[in-house]
Amino acid sequence: MSLIGLGNLINYLMVRRRRKNNSSNWFIRPFVERGGSVHQPDYVLLSVILLLLFFGLFFLSSASSSLAFFRHGDTYRFVKQQIIHGLLPGIILFYAALRVDYRFYRKISLIFLILSFLFLGLVFIPSLTGGFGTAQSWVSLGSFTFQPSEFVKLFFILFLAGWFDRKGVDIKNLKASTIPFIIILLLVSVLLIKQPDIGTLSIILFTSFIIYYAAGAKLTHFIALLAAGAIAFVAMIKAAPYRMHRFIAWLNPEVDPQGIGWQIKQSLIAIGSGGWFGLGLGASRQKSYLPMPANDSIFAVIAEEIGFVFTVLFLVLFIILIFRGFKIIKEAPDNFAKLVVLGITAWIAIQIFINIAGMIQLAPLTGVPLPFISLGGTNLVITLVAMGIMANISKYTTYK
Repeated sequence: MSLIGLGNLINYLMVRRRRKNNSSNWFIRPFVERGGSVHQPDYVLLSVILLLLFFGLFFLSSASSSLAFFRHGDTYRFVKQQIIHGLLPGIILFYAALRVDYRFYRKISLIFLILSFLFLGLVFIPSLTGGFGTAQSWVSLGSFTFQPSEFVKLFFILFLAGWFDRKGVDIKNLKASTIPFIIILLLVSVLLIKQPDIGTLSIILFTSFIIYYAAGAKLTHFIALLAAGAIAFVAMIKAAPYRMHRFIAWLNPEVDPQGIGWQIKQSLIAIGSGGWFGLGLGASRQKSYLPMPANDSIFAVIAEEIGFVFTVLFLVLFIILIFRGFKIIKEAPDNFAKLVVLGITAWIAIQIFINIAGMIQLAPLTGVPLPFISLGGTNLVITLVAMGIMANISKYTTYK
């Protein structure tokens, strides 16, 4: 080989090595310290997310195996469904959200409001709608099915954070901020009530009120909004007989033990049967009687199989997740970042509470999934996107 040929070969190998290194650096860059105002993301947050995903598949497999085999002849059918439609696209979008500078969302926050209305409007197009239970809240595009309201949880947070951040001190102005906020919230509420999806509506309303107050709203306006919301909630229950029936059954499941009170009774039996240390993984008896044991009833199955002690230890992961959220809020570099993380943290915390409280009769059943755990691709995907945004913001935090 001539010296020229050898030189060309060495040059070719060096170029390939540089390209390979550049590709590796591109992938791992979000996870390593970069200097300046950007540093590594919150590794505790990332670790908790990873553990919750692992336990989610683990508990889903145990809770859904019997039902999956009975319906489809495949014990792991629902686990595979969760991986293909939730976990894999969720991880890809999580990484994308981790790489995108969070300040970009502030520039396009109005687009998130438009998307919220467009997504909520999809369920009213007959050719797209797919029913699930008693709710008309699913959209089918060929073999692809998703729940638009799950996207709205995140879209609305990003819109409100950007909008209130731009308002500044004007947020205390009734005409400039509070009245438009009420109008927008009413429009979203009407679209969710028409589906109906009261669980998602509750999450969005509570989260919106928290962001509104934290952004600097006038206390009298905030209290008036809470009072109006409580009155509207009572009126909404009385306006629909099935809601009143569900409310009464929550207070006293014995009123309709074979109907609306069935799920509450079976969940309490499951949780009570677990005792201190549980019946053992896969040994749940009540999952054969619980409605949707892989969805909103999964916590009852978990408590029955692993018992009180290990259930508390499992719930510690959620507590750590929420505390890391508040830590990021405290150290966030600007008001928009604070409001985004506050909204995401509040949403996840409220959804966890509503799901578990429904299982132990502390709140009416609303059918919301347990984040990271319940079967549901759309919910898992959008939750992971939200976690990616939180992780991105954690790279810009300022330590105090």
